[in-house]
Amino acid sequence: MHQIVAREIDTSRRWWVLATVVAAQFMFGVDAFVVNVAIPTIAVDLHATPAQIESVIAIYLIAYATLVVTGGRLGDIPGTRNVFLAGVLGFTLTSLWCGLAQSGPELIFARLAQGATAALMVPQVLATLHLLFADESRSRAFAIYGIVLGLAGAAGFLLGGLLVTIDLADTGWRSVFFVNVPFGLMIAAAALKIMPSVPRRAGTRLDIVGSLVLFAGLLCLIGPLLFGHDLGWTPWLWAVMGIGVAILAAFLRLERAIADGGGMPLIDLSLLSDAAFLRGLGAAFFFFVANLSFYLVLTLFMQKGLHIAPLTAGMVLLPLAFAFVLASRHSGARARHRGTKVLIEGCVLQTVGLAALALAAASIDAPSLSLALALIVFGYGQGLVMAPLSSAVLSTVKPAAAGSASGMYGTTIQIGNAAGVAAIGAVYFAVESAHSSRAAFLISLALFATLIMICVAFLTWMRRAHA
Repeated sequence: MHQIVAREIDTSRRWWVLATVVAAQFMFGVDAFVVNVAIPTIAVDLHATPAQIESVIAIYLIAYATLVVTGGRLGDIPGTRNVFLAGVLGFTLTSLWCGLAQSGPELIFARLAQGATAALMVPQVLATLHLLFADESRSRAFAIYGIVLGLAGAAGFLLGGLLVTIDLADTGWRSVFFVNVPFGLMIAAAALKIMPSVPRRAGTRLDIVGSLVLFAGLLCLIGPLLFGHDLGWTPWLWAVMGIGVAILAAFLRLERAIADGGGMPLIDLSLLSDAAFLRGLGAAFFFFVANLSFYLVLTLFMQKGLHIAPLTAGMVLLPLAFAFVLASRHSGARARHRGTKVLIEGCVLQTVGLAALALAAASIDAPSLSLALALIVFGYGQGLVMAPLSSAVLSTVKPAAAGSASGMYGTTIQIGNAAGVAAIGAVYFAVESAHSSRAAFLISLALFATLIMICVAFLTWMRRAHA
């Protein structure tokens, strides 16, 4: 199908198109990390509560997770180019809104809108690559895409610290959002000029109701974790979480009803009978619960606990990002020969890095160099896992269900990221208020190690399903 469509569209400027859509992916990737570095400064300036700090990150991920499948399908209706343009322009405008926000709640709403527009933009990147590179150049195009993903983390760490430090045009932390505006406009202009139109794919329908129900369920389940500390963990918060569980259970029944009625549900229900795939999703979920939450608590500890300046904090994280990129380049070939063993080895290496980080953090001064060295080990281990994890999880899925499975995988990892920010963040702030930043960080590291070992258990279980 992709090869047929590719012959119907103009591919003469496909490398320029690649540069354009990958630039959008880079902007999205940088945004995820640049906010982490700036979040302590944002909290001080907006007088944000711990719940609001976590929500600035988590609500963005929840919106993206629940709408990314819909965004991908939407590209098949009015066309990839049109949806990509709408997503880029929406992301640009909502970034401007984030930068102009005057309070914690306003920034949370702006981040919600930003996550929703990212869900329109990002799926079109891979869809465009699939359509334009169906020949021998495919591996080269996806290699470029993978390198850009890795470099986005390094750029986000460095850019966040740099922008907050130089205080560009007296905008402070707001510049981490404002920087998206000129780049977003340039990407949109380039896409409008050179991105080819793609014929509409017949039969594609949207499950808007399913998306809204999933969003409501996740918000009820994760929201109380975000605001529990601020509200004193009142009993009604637990009731709301129970309602969230009930809504998510109803979501599965709703999806079955839509499928029985001849509709196109948000998830492919046949995938729920694939044991290896479900175990792989479990591994991915726990791995990503310990992903963005790790960077959140590390940034808070360095800037608030150790009083490291934002730029220095960004520099401390740079070696981790480069180790991640290096491991990502090696992991694919190793995974083809050793399978999930490479993923398990990467998880073990991450745990070693966490132990080294705990030793560095436990010392009285916790020097930046010792933190950076420990983070190199952690980053290399993370790179060994993250790059080939999606391929391992999707390896048992039939080709006809690959698109739906990819959507479920993408949604699962973003839910994991959001849940981690909420849950680990809640633990960090509770321990910090009762004891100290150092104690909060050390307990968080223990939780991360536990989550990664649970991921290892799921990976081992997945290997048994393959056997």
